[in-house]
Amino acid sequence: MKRYLESIGFFLFFFFLISATVCAAETDEYGYPFTNPYEASILSTPINLRAPLPEKIRVKNLELIVFPDRMVPDVFWYNNKFYYSLAAQKKKAPLIFIIAGTGARYDSPKAQTMQRAFFQAGFHVICLSSPTHPNFIAAASSSGFPGDIRSDARDLYHVMKLAWEEARQSIEVSDFYLAGYSLGASQSAFISLVDDGKKVFNFKKILMINPALSLYDSAIRIDHMLADNIPGGMDHFDDFYRKLMHNISDIYKYGEFVDLNFGFFYQALNKVLPTPEEQKAVIGFSFRMSAANMIFVSDVINHTGWIVPKETILTRYSSLTDYSKIAGRTSGFGFYIENMLLPAFKKDHPGITLAQLVEQSSLRSIEDYLKNAPKIGLMTNEDDFILATGDVDYLKEIFGARAKIYPRGGHCGNMEYKDNVAYMIDYFNSR
Repeated sequence: MKRYLESIGFFLFFFFLISATVCAAETDEYGYPFTNPYEASILSTPINLRAPLPEKIRVKNLELIVFPDRMVPDVFWYNNKFYYSLAAQKKKAPLIFIIAGTGARYDSPKAQTMQRAFFQAGFHVICLSSPTHPNFIAAASSSGFPGDIRSDARDLYHVMKLAWEEARQSIEVSDFYLAGYSLGASQSAFISLVDDGKKVFNFKKILMINPALSLYDSAIRIDHMLADNIPGGMDHFDDFYRKLMHNISDIYKYGEFVDLNFGFFYQALNKVLPTPEEQKAVIGFSFRMSAANMIFVSDVINHTGWIVPKETILTRYSSLTDYSKIAGRTSGFGFYIENMLLPAFKKDHPGITLAQLVEQSSLRSIEDYLKNAPKIGLMTNEDDFILATGDVDYLKEIFGARAKIYPRGGHCGNMEYKDNVAYMIDYFNSR
């Protein structure tokens, strides 16, 4: 699966790994340029408007054995250890954990931006992959079925403790902080709950950046962004995909740019994504690829038989192309939650319904906690399309003065913007 996604997904994952508050910024004072939330999410922030951050910092890519007795399937030989990164100061400093968004690695562009920003501000920084990333599923998930936010929060907390046990041998820490973006933001609130009981870190402050209010509702909304916006419908998916890849490849080959950077996509936008519908479809497709990756790994680890026949044993030399196509042809996160996660969850929780599973992974389920947790803050955008009508107003009501709501930026599109980065740093530096 990894080889398959590397071969077709390099350009597409770039789009959305970019797979982020009640004190509203005045529209005419906020200089983030993109008013179209889908364009913002794809193009992120123009280089000249990004926060000035160091290109290189002292960062180490590290690894952990989370479950010593776990036998990872041979096809996932490269995921037998859990990978993460640590940027360490040379003196005593606060340590902040960064939780990546849906399907993202610890070194995704957004996570790296946050790591450089907080390191520059004087923090030790540990970056962790999302529980929906294949490496986390294979090496660090207790069940192999990510998606229940409470279980994922416990798995993340376990990894955080192991990472801290390793880090404390070489760094001195004054206080602990936590931040996450997208799915990682939602998970951060539940990690806070776990820590309130375990008291390993006693987080001083936590910042949720562009969280989903309901994981299931947001997932279904993004699933529909692909299905509802391909010209001619899903029957014409192959035509849409060929056009997209042809246009991107053609512009990249004959254009003036040597990197897939903001300037490249700004020049290419009108040809590659000429309509809002196609912009939505590309975002939906990038999430579909994340979902396909997650579905494939969970299927193989747990032998569900949805993608790979239960009796088939895949090795590191097996061709994964056909299985990848099958996973990509599912309806995405909705399929996974209803057909894989829910049946697995019922084994330990007989009688649980889809509605109950959905509700317990919603921020609404911990409303009272969030209202009365002064250490938890929120940063999001009015036009974040993973939120439903009324969700922003609800978040304003819950977080009050602890929320920073920007007028635009889509989903995580403005995270690199200089004002946003300054707010993140000020939030953690203020008393």
